[in-house]
Amino acid sequence: MNDTITAKDGYYVGPWRAPQNEMRDTSGNIHADEDAQRLGFRGGLVAGSIHMEQLAPVLVHAFGEHWLERGSISLYFLTPTLDGEEVRVVMSVPPSGAPDTQVEAWMEKRDGDRICEGTAAIGAPNEPSALGARQLDQHGDAELRILAQARDGDTLPIVDTIVDDETLDKRLSQITEPMPWYTDASPWGGRVPTTVNQVNALMETAYAYLRERQAPAIGLYGAIELRNVNGPMLVGTTYRSGGTLLHVGETPKTEYAWFDTWADDPSSGKRVIEMRMMLRFMKASSPAYEGAEVEARA
Repeated sequence: MNDTITAKDGYYVGPWRAPQNEMRDTSGNIHADEDAQRLGFRGGLVAGSIHMEQLAPVLVHAFGEHWLERGSISLYFLTPTLDGEEVRVVMSVPPSGAPDTQVEAWMEKRDGDRICEGTAAIGAPNEPSALGARQLDQHGDAELRILAQARDGDTLPIVDTIVDDETLDKRLSQITEPMPWYTDASPWGGRVPTTVNQVNALMETAYAYLRERQAPAIGLYGAIELRNVNGPMLVGTTYRSGGTLLHVGETPKTEYAWFDTWADDPSSGKRVIEMRMMLRFMKASSPAYEGAEVEARA
């Protein structure tokens, strides 16, 4: 899986890949061409978690398989991409053998535009991650309509979450960057889910919270950080998941929610994985803003 990763001028560079947006012909979401174009985008967007799948082989190449046990990736999304647009991973080469270190990482398009940027780490570096260092409350929340019922500091409900074999196999039919441990038993005893599977599993508690408090609106990922604590997650294992709403706010075009979620192994009581997420909701897609002037994204 490492034969197409190159090292140049102090950076690891992954191969160009063209992720698919299998939801182009659906409706009611940011991945659907018609809905995304109505909101001012060029077409249905490829999910940020799909792009993050390209990072996994580079991270394991850079840090070793130990990254899946105690590694992290922290990214803020900058530029959306459409079905089939080519992107690649770039990250600094970490110091050799360092047990606790962090480096910069990003993904870019052919024209050099970065689609996301942040940090990749192993262990417990002294400095905060890209999202850990980010000020979350830089925008006000006084005019919220979509998230008017959400409150900073709210506890998310505890739910069971699992990535089963069928869910992983379905994802593998679309993935651009497969790894052997997705299809075969891993050193940890079972198959390892992809980034998309992990994000979806860790979103269950947040969705359970938002179903009770969010007005209808089309959402999209604004930032994702995944932290393996006692990883990796394993396919077929049921985890207990919960979290905390960190901050809700708004920009001229969106309302957004920052939250931390986690998944614990009930049999051992150990924290397995954590996620920090920023989820955006497009004002122009919501009945809560019907009649209000909301600038669509160009």
